[in-house]
Amino acid sequence: MNKLDIFNKTQQLNLGKFNFKVGDTVKVHQKVKDGDKDRIQIFEGLVIAKKHGDKPDATFTVRKISLGIGVERVFPAHSPLVANVEIVKSAKVSRSKLYFVRETKGKTRFKTGRKIEVVGTPAEIVPEESVIEPTESKELAKAKTE
Repeated sequence: MNKLDIFNKTQQLNLGKFNFKVGDTVKVHQKVKDGDKDRIQIFEGLVIAKKHGDKPDATFTVRKISLGIGVERVFPAHSPLVANVEIVKSAKVSRSKLYFVRETKGKTRFKTGRKIEVVGTPAEIVPEESVIEPTESKELAKAKTE
């Protein structure tokens, strides 16, 4: 056993902390030091790669579009500076690395991986009186609401 293996065994690994996968949109909460104060900075984007599994040098790459420019950040998975990873959306993808997203223009669409549950029936969510038929004119819609 060499010194690197001994050092890696003494590190505290976040093995069960990150249950996201490639294709998920996540919010990464990272601790940042501003002068004397510590604060949490949030980076929200699409996970395009995960590397090295659960090893101590495991990383994941998150990509977002900021002011029309693609921005990518590589986060070490077991770093104490990564406070939390929150899953915003889950998508079903057929690749383990989504590097092709770099060349796409506009928005890339993926099939959603989770089913969205609507609480209540559609009639409870939107009352019938506020529903306007597409063939009706605006004047008839005004007359109905009055």
